[in-house]
Parts: sequence; C-alpha cells; structure tokens
Amino acid sequence: MSEHNTDSHSAESHAAENHVIGYGTYIMVWLGLVALTAVTVSVAGFEFGGVTIIIALLIAAVKSLLVGNYFMHLKFEKVIFKVFIAVCLVTFLIMIILTFSDLSFR
Repeated sequence: MSEHNTDSHSAESHAAENHVIGYGTYIMVWLGLVALTAVTVSVAGFEFGGVTIIIALLIAAVKSLLVGNYFMHLKFEKVIFKVFIAVCLVTFLIMIILTFSDLSFR
C-alpha cells in the first residue's frame, strides 16, 4: 500500500511542479526574437548567393529554439520528450537536405 502512495505522490508532485519564469526573461526573449527578425529582413536585402537561404534557416532555427524553450516551457520537460522532439527535428532536417540537394542537381 505504501508503494501505491509513493507512486501517486511522485506523480502529483510532478504535476504540481511549477516553473516560474520572470517577466524580464520573457521580455528579453521577445527582444531577441524581434532582433533576429530584423536580422532576417536585413539579410534578405543583401545578395549572398546560395548562402542567404542557409543564413535565414539558421536564424529561424534559433528563433524556434527560443520559442520552444521559453514560451512553450520545453526546457523543463523530461528527457524522453526532448528526445522525441529531437527525432522530429532531425527527420525534418533530413527532408530539407534531401529536397535542397535534389533541387541543386537538376
């Protein structure tokens, strides 16, 4: 019986676990997102050749990491959840690489 109480207690403590992030952090992340958006728009105005799309995708990746970690609270999730997200991102990256390599060799 004590085993059952311990399991339910740990589940309740995890469900009740709150991760408080201050408003200052949210504002700094938002300012970072705005700055990265400005960099993306600025980079689009210059002609860097084939590197332009790579720069834009890298900036978009950083922005998505910021949104995922701070606004979606993914940095407080369990490791297995982060592994699932990483597998999805790697699969997406492979599809993007295959698509761009197909387009470049036509």
